Amino acid sequence: MAERPTPPAGPRGDRPAPPPPPKLPWWRHLLWLLALAVMAVVWVVLPAVHHSGQPAVTTLSYSQFLSDADAHRVKDVTIQTSGKADGTLSDGHKYTTTVPVQLAGSALLDRLATDHVKVSAEAPSTSPSAGAQIFTWILILAPFLVVVWFWRRIARGAAGQMSGVMGVGKAKAKVFDTERPSTTFADVAGYEGVKSEIVEVVDFLSQPERYRRAGATAPRGVLMVGPPGTGKTLLARAVAGEAGVPFLSVVGSSFVEMFVGVGAARVRDLFAEARKRAPAIVFVDEIDALGGRRGGTGAQVSNDEREQTLNQLLSEMDGFDPAEGIVVLAATNRPEILDPALLRPGRFDRQVVIPLPTLAERAAILSVHCHGKHLAPDADLQVVARGTPGFSGADLANLANEAAIAAVRDGRHVISAADFDAARDRILLGRREGSNVLLPAEKRAVAVHEAGHALVAALSEHADPVAKVTILPAGQALGVTEQLPLVERHLYNEDYLNETLAVRLGGRAAELVTFEQGSTGAANDLASATELATKMVREFGLSPALGPVGYPQGGSVYLGGGGAPLSSRPFAEATQAAIDAEVARLVREAEERATSLLTGHGEELERLSGLLLEHETLDGAVVYDLVGRKAPDEHAQGATMGPHRRAPVPPSPTAPPSPSPPSAPSSSAPPSPSSPAG
Repeated sequence: MAERPTPPAGPRGDRPAPPPPPKLPWWRHLLWLLALAVMAVVWVVLPAVHHSGQPAVTTLSYSQFLSDADAHRVKDVTIQTSGKADGTLSDGHKYTTTVPVQLAGSALLDRLATDHVKVSAEAPSTSPSAGAQIFTWILILAPFLVVVWFWRRIARGAAGQMSGVMGVGKAKAKVFDTERPSTTFADVAGYEGVKSEIVEVVDFLSQPERYRRAGATAPRGVLMVGPPGTGKTLLARAVAGEAGVPFLSVVGSSFVEMFVGVGAARVRDLFAEARKRAPAIVFVDEIDALGGRRGGTGAQVSNDEREQTLNQLLSEMDGFDPAEGIVVLAATNRPEILDPALLRPGRFDRQVVIPLPTLAERAAILSVHCHGKHLAPDADLQVVARGTPGFSGADLANLANEAAIAAVRDGRHVISAADFDAARDRILLGRREGSNVLLPAEKRAVAVHEAGHALVAALSEHADPVAKVTILPAGQALGVTEQLPLVERHLYNEDYLNETLAVRLGGRAAELVTFEQGSTGAANDLASATELATKMVREFGLSPALGPVGYPQGGSVYLGGGGAPLSSRPFAEATQAAIDAEVARLVREAEERATSLLTGHGEELERLSGLLLEHETLDGAVVYDLVGRKAPDEHAQGATMGPHRRAPVPPSPTAPPSPSPPSAPSSSAPPSPSSPAG
């Protein structure tokens, strides 16, 4: 038998090999020599420094000392037993002398007493004072202490790097065990169906015997999917507050590091920690960071760090015993990029969709965020909720906060309905400017443009009712016509879409009727109308020329995104030419419809534009009174929905309008519906 080559020694699996300790810099060894040199200099210089700070001392001979004493120039003298003497002269100078021991007797003392010299005696000083000794030793040892401190600091930094490298495999999970979040399901307004699905997980972990008697097992995982800001993380915190079990929270991006195999090691550590605390709940936020789709055909070797992390996660979710009582909650707003193996039953058994809130849910969410705020009697949260379709829970929280800020800006602490309107306009359009930023001719052009939008919407039977018209610039929009639906729409029929096209082109039609020429003010309207017409032809099958054929664009389900590139269109060039022709036909017919309506109501157009120039902002009721029609109510709006034509579920029709160039008047209109990805 041939001998098999011995594999090289090293770490097995995906555990990273510990790197060698970092080399010490060569200059660290010179610090000791520098410390010795500094100590020697201090030892030599210190006495000179010590004496240099003292006043000058005069040295006298013994004969001169006696002569000065007889001349009464000596004030005092201190004689030591060793014969050394010092003192102060009459002029204040210090002196020192040496007295012969043989002559330091009573005769000398009597002579000094006769000369009125104050005499004192002291024992010889053999050592400096304690303070001088401490100061001297501090100066001598200071260089060594500095070197030792610097050395230990560098060593501690190296040890910290080593400990960080050795601890990269630890999962960075927040464990809520004894101290759990105070958020409960009562703090989550609306979403009763979502809460009922998630509460079963909590109920299974707290009372597993109920399900065990029926032969039911807990779901391995629950994936919460929805647009950003809809409260997925808030629901997970509510689960942590409601559950009587430990709750481990981790972010998907914390599994990805620069070292190969670290993500898989952290996944193992996370589930090992969960097994110790079972029954427990593991929450992985933004799971798309580690659960992305793996490489398809053509991939020879799978050495990518993300793939190893995903493989380990799949193994852990498929490998642990269901009796352990570990449930994985995950949240993402990009479900289309998740790996299919992660979504199969047995791993994530349930996928809970958390959509944008409905009208009733928006009102409930607003009541939660307005708790503790002072509301004026005219601030009706139901009306505010009707005026905010397409807003997520985070958007509604921001709306309530902006309304409070608007009230404080006006010197009030009570929030009124006008504050909510100003906050909504601030979020959708930007900061409101004064009309004096426009030239008089521009201001009239904006008034005519917005009056055209409002009149076409008011004269159209199936269009959303007009709520407000203003020519005050806000953000990049020079004027705005707001349309707010009275009911929640889920299906859009062909009549509604055609009249929506006419409303979007109403501003351009008003300019053509009044000024007999167009302007750059319709740039945003033309772009949005063309986008809607393209979707009607390509996706909704509303073109007789193409028939019931759909070519939906790609992109994220909840984050938006463009379609496929030009080279990968699933149709021929002739089909593209037919699509372009049909889009042009729809837009041209909408413009003709709007122009016809405004031509027949030229007097109303002139009056409405004059009112806008005078008041700058008008309520929708003024527009309907001007055309002699009653504003649509909820029943009329519901009657316009034709159930005979099924259309894809589009997003809310009053999402933020696309901004136009600052030089062009802009109006807000319903965005083009788009079908969700299957």
